[in-house]
This record gives sequence, structure tokens and C-alpha cells, in this order.
Amino acid sequence: MFTGIILQTGRFRGFAKGKTELIVEAPGLAVEFGGSVAVDGVCLSVIRQEGPALAFNISQETLSRTTLGRLKPDAVLNLERPLTLAAPLGGHLMTGHVDFVGLLKRVQAKAPGKRLAFGLPADYRPYFIPQGSVAVNGVSLTVAALSRTAFEVELIPVTLDKSNLSRLRPGQAVNVECDMVGKYLYNWISHGSR
Repeated sequence: MFTGIILQTGRFRGFAKGKTELIVEAPGLAVEFGGSVAVDGVCLSVIRQEGPALAFNISQETLSRTTLGRLKPDAVLNLERPLTLAAPLGGHLMTGHVDFVGLLKRVQAKAPGKRLAFGLPADYRPYFIPQGSVAVNGVSLTVAALSRTAFEVELIPVTLDKSNLSRLRPGQAVNVECDMVGKYLYNWISHGSR
């Protein structure tokens, strides 16, 4: 489990072993073998650490369902260690299982930060509510505006400074995870308590 509070970014260093391993340079991020890290919102398991670089197993399913298969050399990635029972819950509960890849439609300056609008596939619209939670590239955000085909979020200066969201440009793809509580509630209401 994660909360979407990004304290560190890393850099994509490439794939290894026939694109079954993802290598990320993450100075100062020590993680034991098998430990989880959210990489741009995708939960991955560490298989080794070589100096500042972490290696993760990655499946073809993950490469095809997330933005990780589209990474360019030196891409900046949001990193988050998993939640512990002793840690404060600063964002919202997230699993690191990406629901869909969304496209950034618009970036608008809105002092002191920015407002971003993303496309919203119809199948995922039921999981969104105004002022609800959403994760974009692993960052916990609040839905600022919502329509049938898009959702908007506002980024404050600390989010712009600590994450890769400040680098996004219209047309870029992002990993989106819908609010976990909303998904369970919608499923329960839609399918009854059978």
C-alpha cells in the first residue's frame, strides 16, 4: 500500500535481460530484496541494488498496461516506499495497480501552481467524484473538476517541486489509479452484496 506522497524521484536507466528488468537510479533509496516501491505509481518488487541503482522485475503485462514500456532514457520517475502501520496517511490509500493510461489534454498556470486536465475513458468515469482522490504517476491528488470525458487536478508548488508532474506537456501519457475506496463501493452497489 502507498499514499501518493512523493519524497524522491529517480531516473530511468534502461531495461535489462530482454526487457524483463527495469533499472532505476535512485540515490539514497535503500530497499531490501523483494521490497516494494511505487515507480510512477506502479508497484514493483526490488530484485537487486547496485550502488544507487535499483533493479525491478517487470512483466509484459505491466509494460503494456502502464507508461513504463514507453520510457525514454533519463526519464524522471516518481518513487515512493510502501506505507507502514507507523507512518502517517498523508495522501490516500493506493495499491500501485494502474487502472488506465491517461493523456494530458491541457496545462494551465494557476498561481501559485498549475491546473492539469486529463482525458477520462467512459469505463472509469463511475470511480470519480468532485473533490475525490486520484493518483497520477503515483501522486495523490484531488479531483478539482470533472466532466464526462475529463478530470482536472491542481498542483501546488511542493507537488511541482517534489514530483515529475511539473515536466508534463499536453499529449503525454500518465499512469492513473482511481480511488480504491470508490472502486470497491461502486462495485458493491452495482453488483449487490451477493
